[in-house]
Parts: sequence; C-alpha cells; structure tokens
Amino acid sequence: MASRPGGRRAPRASLSRERVLEAAAHVADERGVAAVTMRKVAEHLGVEAMSLYYHVANKDEILDGVVDLVFGEIELPSGEADWKTAMRRRAASARRVLARHPWALGLMESRRNPGPATLRHHDAVIGSLRAAGFPIGMAAHAFSAIDSYVYGFVLQESNLPFRTPEELGDVAESIARRMPEGVYPHLAEMMAEHALQPGYAYADEFEFGLDLVLDGLERILHAPDGPAGAAAEPLG
Repeated sequence: MASRPGGRRAPRASLSRERVLEAAAHVADERGVAAVTMRKVAEHLGVEAMSLYYHVANKDEILDGVVDLVFGEIELPSGEADWKTAMRRRAASARRVLARHPWALGLMESRRNPGPATLRHHDAVIGSLRAAGFPIGMAAHAFSAIDSYVYGFVLQESNLPFRTPEELGDVAESIARRMPEGVYPHLAEMMAEHALQPGYAYADEFEFGLDLVLDGLERILHAPDGPAGAAAEPLG
C-alpha cells in the first residue's frame, strides 16, 4: 500500500459490492471464470477473503453480479430507432461486449437470480419487438433467434486459430499440406477464392448472418396472415 509523506499509510479505498464485482470481472477477464473464487478476488483487491462476505454471500452471488455487469454494458434498444436498426445495434454491441468478456458466454442465460441490468436489458429487447408489432410469442422466438446467432458467432469467432490475415495464411497453408490434391475440391476453392483473398476478414461474416436473421423476422412480421399466422405455416 502506498505511503503518505511522513511515513503514514494511505487509507485503503473502502470495499463495496460494486468494487467486489468489478474485481471479479477483472479476474475472469484475465484468467477465466473458473478462477473467480473468493480468495482470488480478495487477492486482486488486496484484502482478506473474509472481508468480501460483508458484501457478497458466496461465489454464486458474485457470478450473478458479474453477469449483470456484462448485461449492463450492452446497448439497449432505442425507442427512437426502427426495430431492425435497434436489434442490429444491440446485437453488434453484445458481440463487442462478449469479445471483451468471452467467459460470460456460458453464463449469460444460466443464472437463476438475474440482476436489475439483466432484467432491464431483456425487458427493453422484448419491448422493442412488441412495439414493432410482434405478438408476444413471436417476440420470444425473435429474441431467441437473434441471441442464438450472436452467442454462437462470438463463440466460433473467439475459438478461431487465427487473428490476423498473416495467421490465417499460415493456418490455410498448414491445412492445405494435409489435403491431397483433388480430394476436397470445394474446400480448396473456398480457401483460395474467398478466405485467402485480400481484404478477407471472418468478422465481416457477422453482418451477413445477422441480416439473414433480421430479414427473415421482417418477412414473418409483414406476412399476409400476420406474424402469428406466418409462424404457424409449415416449412417447405
């Protein structure tokens, strides 16, 4: 701890629930969610683990809290934007936030005690869809479809074995060496004519897939029989 002039120690900033949760999120960002223990969080704060219990009951409460922090970072749908724009902005924001906190992917919808930011976020998304004309059941379908796409994309993106075009080239070269010529022609074509072309970035795939989801939901919303009737139509 830093000392003041005259040798006196500067007082440690008082603990609070907010500081404990922010420290837990920092530990998770650095080491993964498995590292979030009362002891590790206390070490990060420079305090004894027992002092945390004045602010959080246990690790489960910490996990509830850090998930709420993550939801609090995601942009809420704006009532001033049309629903597709609002959903697109919110999805892009969720992707950025989850890229910063990839450990949160497996926790976002798993907590049994959601906090106020989580509840506010879900309520705002549903409200935006309802205001656009989606019946409550179709709003639930839309919410699920959008989040399934966003979470799935972030999971796939975070596990790619490359981050830069140079790394992609190295990975592609390594794969190509294991592919007998002519055996996997379609994969070879996609690598040569698409993924290895100048300017390619896997991140660009996000907007394409998101537009497919949103355009499909818009088609259902404006179907002749209305959203409820369109949702009941058999596929094919």
